[in-house]
Amino acid sequence: MSHQFHFYPHILDNLVPPVVGFNVVQDSAEPRLRMYITSRGVKTFFTRKRVHGKDVRIIIGNYPNVEIEDARAALSAKVAAMTAPVKARRRKITLGNFVHLFISKKIHRTHASTAKLTRACERLWAPLYPLWIDKITAAQVSEIFDAIRKNSGAPTANRMRDVMNGVFKFAIDAGYVSENPVADTASFTESRRRRSLTLGNVRRLTNSIRSEKDPIVRSAFLMLIYGFATRSKTFSMQWRDLDFNNDTWGSAPLSDAAVVVLRGLSQNKQFVFPGQTASRNALRVGPGGGRRHLCDPRAAWHRVVKSAKLEDVQMNDIYKFMTKKLAWSPDRETLRRNMNAVINEL
Repeated sequence: MSHQFHFYPHILDNLVPPVVGFNVVQDSAEPRLRMYITSRGVKTFFTRKRVHGKDVRIIIGNYPNVEIEDARAALSAKVAAMTAPVKARRRKITLGNFVHLFISKKIHRTHASTAKLTRACERLWAPLYPLWIDKITAAQVSEIFDAIRKNSGAPTANRMRDVMNGVFKFAIDAGYVSENPVADTASFTESRRRRSLTLGNVRRLTNSIRSEKDPIVRSAFLMLIYGFATRSKTFSMQWRDLDFNNDTWGSAPLSDAAVVVLRGLSQNKQFVFPGQTASRNALRVGPGGGRRHLCDPRAAWHRVVKSAKLEDVQMNDIYKFMTKKLAWSPDRETLRRNMNAVINEL
């Protein structure tokens, strides 16, 4: 850590140089201003700043050729000059190609999450993908975000706006563009979704689920109601975690209705709800591309909620409603009876 004091000519003139290497001192009047003194007695004003992702030492000048007040005055200008955006070199690249470059360089997520983001960008920004990135205007960007808001909702539009803003910031740093067309676009107001599930709604939903033709999807949706677990936990249920002698799922009890649903399923797979019977978009892809468990059967869910006239209901809304009705107990048998009591109200 550098030694800090108020820079005066008398003090700087009498600083003792180190035997080897260099020492660093810091100005208390302008904390960004520093000086290093080499073993040969050379005294240099400098500052440190993160520039385009790298820690850079910005040299201001040697003392006493540069006086203290001049060094303080020149500091801001030096920093501004170093941190200015890279001048666009106007290399030709399409938005689609640059988004793939941005994701590979700047996005650090799991493989599945990165693939999901890539698909979302390709689908939602499709009209802009073939265009040269330096030719894209703010009006075109606003039009895309309006379309996303209408088709996918304000939250999705805002998230995709943040991603595209990052894309263009990276493009400026890399010299592909000189201006960010996303900078002046405003975020959309997000309205909080109201969950208005009632016992009557859940009854209608249950009746609609029983009409679903796919037995795996039908059973999975029923387990969302009878299993008192989240969508992801329910869909990834494995037979090895079930004990029908004690009617348990891991350490948690199973309701009577859940046991009936599960006993009616084939047990020749690893997962209770394998993905092979669902649509390709609803499969969880494992290492090596192998199909695994049911993941996100949106089309089937849309059919169910539309039939029940509850189109605003999402899968995890059921879990939140059922657990809110459930009286918790540390005793497994008591908790099981409480689960059955909630289900019997349906």
